[in-house]
Order: sequence, then C-alpha cells, then structure tokens
Amino acid sequence: MKPPHRPKNEDSRLRALLSYEILDTMPESSFDDLTRIASTICSTPIAFISLVDARRQWFKSRIGLDAEETSRAVSFCGHAILEEGVFIVRDALKDERFSDNPLVTSDPSFRFYAGAPLTTPEGFAIGTICVVDEQPREFNSEQQAILKALARQAVLLLEMRDRKSTRLNSSHLVISYAVFCLKK
Repeated sequence: MKPPHRPKNEDSRLRALLSYEILDTMPESSFDDLTRIASTICSTPIAFISLVDARRQWFKSRIGLDAEETSRAVSFCGHAILEEGVFIVRDALKDERFSDNPLVTSDPSFRFYAGAPLTTPEGFAIGTICVVDEQPREFNSEQQAILKALARQAVLLLEMRDRKSTRLNSSHLVISYAVFCLKK
C-alpha cells in the first residue's frame, strides 16, 4: 500500500477546508442528493462525498458505506485530490498503490474507485465525490463528465452554505448591536 502524498499547498488547502466549517456536521439532504445521483448514474453500490483533512477523510454524505470516516493513509480520496481530473482505479487488486489496502482486502472490499476532486474557487482540492464498486469495471467519458459536474455542484453547495453562515453571522451582529442599543 502506498499512502497518498501531501500536496505542496497542504497548509493552505487545510485552511480552505476548515474555513467552510463543514467537518463533523450533520447530514444534509442537498449533499445526499448529489451522492445518490452519482451512485445511480454510475450504477455503483457505494458513493460518497469525502473531505480530506490532515489525518482522515470524513464523509459528508455516503451511500452503501457504514463508516463515517477513514484514515487518510488508506484513503483513495487522498490520492484523488492530487489529480486535476477524475482519478480512476479500475481494479484495486491489480494496482500496487492499493492491492494490500485494508479497504480492498477486507470489508468493504473496494475494487473499483472513481473520484472527482472538490476544487474550491481558489483552486484547493479539499475532498472528492466518488463512486466505488466491489467489482472491477470501466468508467466511460460520459460518467467522468457527470462526476466532474457533480463535484462542481458540491463545491457550489459548500459556497452557498458558507455565504449563508456569513449572512447569519452578520445578522446576529446587527441584532446584538440593536439589543445593546436598546439596553442603553
């Protein structure tokens, strides 16, 4: 097994990820919808949206997978964030990076993986939307295009969520100031 390398911009990438304040949050139907679309379009039993922090990959949304997170050292997504396009592993047992990976050799028995990076407007790959199967398979150009489109939609959801949080914080400040003024 070959653990993923850290990108050269790792510190900035992690700051970008943390700025979204998304890690360890509750499930959200908007992200779950994207995961379900990916699983359905690609005909895979497993799909998830992962966010890769310094030590783990955490799943914001997942289908067909019980784990809420895995170590970054065994993650396929840790490799995928290093790529600009869709990262594809057609048969993990035949790929030296993954052939002895515990995600391959034991449950959940990954054989096929395809992941598109979630790239922020600033260019930081903070995670992936990916599909997984327990059987080796091919992944055509149309499926790759759809997975990249879903990755862009996931980033838009993060951006909208971030803006909403900023607006709520601004509203809270205005209300706090108004209450303060009333108490004078």
